[in-house]
Amino acid sequence: MEENKYRKFYVEWWHIRKSTIIGLVVLVVVSSAVGGGVWWAMKNNWFAQATDIEMPKDAARIVSFEGQVRIIRAQTRETILVTRETYVAAGDTIQTQSDGRAIVQMIDGSVYSVRPNSTVVVRDSTSIFGGKNVRVRVNDGQLNVRTNDQPEDTKNIVELGESENQLQPKTDASFNADGANGGEIRISRGGVETTIGGDKTVIGENEYATVNNGKLSDREKLLAPPRPISPDNSAQITDVSGNGVTVNFSWNDAEGGNAASYYLQVARNPQFASDSILVDRSSISSHEFRLTGLTPGTYYWRVKSTAKSGQTTNWNDQWKFTVIKRGGAVNIEASSWTVEPLGGNVFIVGGRTNPGMLVRAMGRQTYAGPDGSFKLQISTPSAEAFVEIGDERGNRSGFILSMRTGNVTGRY
Repeated sequence: MEENKYRKFYVEWWHIRKSTIIGLVVLVVVSSAVGGGVWWAMKNNWFAQATDIEMPKDAARIVSFEGQVRIIRAQTRETILVTRETYVAAGDTIQTQSDGRAIVQMIDGSVYSVRPNSTVVVRDSTSIFGGKNVRVRVNDGQLNVRTNDQPEDTKNIVELGESENQLQPKTDASFNADGANGGEIRISRGGVETTIGGDKTVIGENEYATVNNGKLSDREKLLAPPRPISPDNSAQITDVSGNGVTVNFSWNDAEGGNAASYYLQVARNPQFASDSILVDRSSISSHEFRLTGLTPGTYYWRVKSTAKSGQTTNWNDQWKFTVIKRGGAVNIEASSWTVEPLGGNVFIVGGRTNPGMLVRAMGRQTYAGPDGSFKLQISTPSAEAFVEIGDERGNRSGFILSMRTGNVTGRY
């Protein structure tokens, strides 16, 4: 009988202080929070290397870019396609394609904006005895420069043709190269000291001059671009017949009608890439232009003018309009948004919408696949990106996407 009885085990409980239990709980909570925070930061690319590891001393930096941008290294002659924030050393060449543009931060704090279809060579980028030397040559295309406050021993020089143009503090300037012989200089703020053959000339605020075969033209008042009138910016035009619409473009001269001719471009791409341009018409003598047969979709247009003196303005800020089919205005939805950081300011944005939809963001575009999924590589220094999704009928929906969380924070 004794053997059939249940055996009993007696455990002597430990006496644990209340403070010890609280301390263990706090330790677990803090450890979980730190681990979760590290995982979230790694997932959102907080620890990604933003610049090249072996960046040379006094190098400039490409802090933002769009489209095709290349760097030709002076030391190795290697051509690098820019896919992240990177450096530009003395002697390196920056090349942008028709859809490309780059923002370069120089060592003196100035900001260089390399426009599409441009070639710019960094001649010098050094820091000596407390002063900073920046020297850049524009071989082709357009370069915009903005300087802030600068010490007296700082020199920021842009070479254009046979001229050397030293920028003053607090200056906004634009340099347009016209081959090896020269080009155009526009100053909207501040001034530059231009030197040709030992002769120095100061081009001041709101002034324009050209460099041609070793000579500097007389300075003129800087002309503003024409003012667009119609079609209105972001206008919607309905294709009632289904055979396309006729659009009348019109503009006014910002300087009171003293232009000799106008140059109009209409494109399907906001970057005005060559394969997207529908109208590329120069020497227009009137203030209007008529275009027929525009099918549903989004279009962009811009215009610039040439004065009787030969001065050509910059392009106006582009306007856009949308042609839609009758019965359009369909609401387009998207889901399953993802943001994959590649380093620096480069991301791959993904999601799902209706098959065949056109997806645009930051000047880049792609089409949704048969299952509605899409992926698009973009570059933006901002914490948000504006993504537009549309169909062939001209219907459009805009989404404001967080680059850190991948969540849609708004619609437009």
